[in-house]
Amino acid sequence: MHDWLATPPGAYLLQWEHAQMAETLANVFGFHALQLGLPELDALGSNRMPHRWLATHSWRDPAQPAAQLQQHHLICDFSALPFSANSLDLVVLPHALELTPDPHGALREVERVLVPGGRVAICGFNPLSLWGLCQRRSHLYQRLGFSQLFLPDAGEFIGYLRLRDWLRLLGLDVEKGSFGCYRPAFKSAHWLQQFAWMDQVGARWWPFLGSVYFLLAIKRVHGMTPLNPAWKPVRRMAGAPVSVAASAHTASARNQ
Repeated sequence: MHDWLATPPGAYLLQWEHAQMAETLANVFGFHALQLGLPELDALGSNRMPHRWLATHSWRDPAQPAAQLQQHHLICDFSALPFSANSLDLVVLPHALELTPDPHGALREVERVLVPGGRVAICGFNPLSLWGLCQRRSHLYQRLGFSQLFLPDAGEFIGYLRLRDWLRLLGLDVEKGSFGCYRPAFKSAHWLQQFAWMDQVGARWWPFLGSVYFLLAIKRVHGMTPLNPAWKPVRRMAGAPVSVAASAHTASARNQ
């Protein structure tokens, strides 16, 4: 994945995702934010939370962007985060679900560590796109020994609608979703630039076929409304005055 991001299509992808993060996460407020994976993308650069962490599966390469040095770096399993429950205001997963062997476990951990009202931002490759089609074709040709993969073979690509269902089951409601990177699967910077017009056309005419998607979800915790019992016994203090009607009713009950 890291080597692919240094290629022209990788730079094209990072540019689009950085723009989405900068526009959306700048207005997410709180105190504690966490980015899972992909240190090449400074996803929290526009956010103003005072405490920010970057978590990866292995130690950071010194050649990675210096902007990430301003964050606390953690090495951990994404399905076992070293944070207590309800402690983080924002978690960002740039392709983390495709890079981890347990995407379900990673999402459960995100839901656990988020505070009520906390947000999660996710980027992922869209299988229903030109890039996804090229990847499936490359998988077929690779089995025959004729071709190499266009996209990183890091894991399974999770579709946008499928991911929304996963989030809904965890009580995470999607607030925003967008698609981008409509240019064909070219490895050359020249040809990618020649088809730059497809970004505007694709966003208008076939928006769900972008090669990558971005979504923002919020953790909602529905509170319980206590119900008062329909009848409560009346407690009287010793020496408290008793009404004449109540005394007459009590005396009548005793005579019966």
